[in-house]
Amino acid sequence: MKKKLSLLQIINMNVGFFGIQYSFGLQQSNMSPIYKYLGADEAALPLLWLAGPMTGLLVQPIIGAMSDKTFSPLGRRTPYFLIGAVVCSVGLLVMPYSSALWMAAGTLWILDAANNVTMEPYRAFVSDKLPDSQHNLGFLTQSAFTGFAQTLSYLTPSLLFWIGMNKDATNEKGIPYVVVTAFIIGAFFSIGSILWTVFTTKENPLTASEVAYIKANPMRVRGIFEDILHAIRDMPDTMRQMGWMSLFQWYGMFSYWMYIALAVSRSLFGTTDSNTTAFKDAGLVAGQMGALYNFVAFCMAFALIYFSKRFGPKLVHSVCLAVAGLSMLAISWLGQDAVVRADVWYWAGVGEHYG
Repeated sequence: MKKKLSLLQIINMNVGFFGIQYSFGLQQSNMSPIYKYLGADEAALPLLWLAGPMTGLLVQPIIGAMSDKTFSPLGRRTPYFLIGAVVCSVGLLVMPYSSALWMAAGTLWILDAANNVTMEPYRAFVSDKLPDSQHNLGFLTQSAFTGFAQTLSYLTPSLLFWIGMNKDATNEKGIPYVVVTAFIIGAFFSIGSILWTVFTTKENPLTASEVAYIKANPMRVRGIFEDILHAIRDMPDTMRQMGWMSLFQWYGMFSYWMYIALAVSRSLFGTTDSNTTAFKDAGLVAGQMGALYNFVAFCMAFALIYFSKRFGPKLVHSVCLAVAGLSMLAISWLGQDAVVRADVWYWAGVGEHYG
């Protein structure tokens, strides 16, 4: 019988999620500008960004299946937290010092893989630790850390500029030091937040039946892939239906992340030349827009609970996706103030990203 935890204990066990999501936010807001600083062409960005969807597709199910069968003195999930956080922190430190495109792209693969190694067992950790009656509170706390971390990560370069850093100062590859410093801060948050969770929240001891199951089904490559195939086969019909929706929604989200900084630079500042001050200003504006959209999406995730109960989830979901699509179209041709308004409406429309 799992015992109920206090709100402080639930917060402590989810602090690590802050570091994971801060890292994701840094990637989403800064990778396209970094690629441009290193000489990338806009047409090459989808290939350079391929690490995100591919590592999520491959790493998450494999690591999830592995952690279910892990038996160690630290528990089932904790080893993955620690390994992923250490590798992620190293990747964050290396990224802004990339000397060539191949190095930045390779580091992104490592960074995304490490984040996914940490994140998938983390979700299972909440289910392992909390009784069924507290699952919603546990995942809601994760959502809160997601919104806070991503808002802060998008805004960090601007905050550094506002407190006195020179936004035009760059390293030898032209990457602004406000971005370099943001990644260093992210490395500290990544390992620091995970260590906080590890030292404040211990995993529940495995039950006798769980130990017996792991010993009877040891971790083998074939067994891991069989577990994944069984999970796909036994997937509820609702999840299969939602999968198609998510496919197209994530297409839109990745398109936004890849091109918003360059779109703002071209439409509002009249340049995509990474050597100009205007391009660096555009990067800060895009980060501010991203911070705003994360805050709006976070707030809307709570409002959508009421609307879903009042009007039904299908109708609310359909309206949200329609608003998101129309707003994404609007971003490409509206003026400066309207760009920000369209950005807000887009992410209000996909607020369930945090729900």
